[in-house]
Amino acid sequence: METIVGCDIQMEFREIGPLTEAVVRLRMHDGTEMLAQGRANRNPEDPSQPRVGEEIAAARALTNLAHRLIGKAGGDIEEVTHSKAHLLI
Repeated sequence: METIVGCDIQMEFREIGPLTEAVVRLRMHDGTEMLAQGRANRNPEDPSQPRVGEEIAAARALTNLAHRLIGKAGGDIEEVTHSKAHLLI
């Protein structure tokens, strides 16, 4: 039997001078929420390219989210098995 569930992901960007911040929010189908952040800092001598800063900040936020999810999954496994979980990204 196949089960399909969904989740919602939202991402926001804030630009302050050469700094671009991304915040990603994940809401799982069971209501669990996780937040992660990423930043990109443009060299002041480089030309302004907001999309590039957003791409870098987004990639870092999603990477942070992936690490948080692996950590949470490991903790959930350990609660049930009472053994150390070894999960890799």
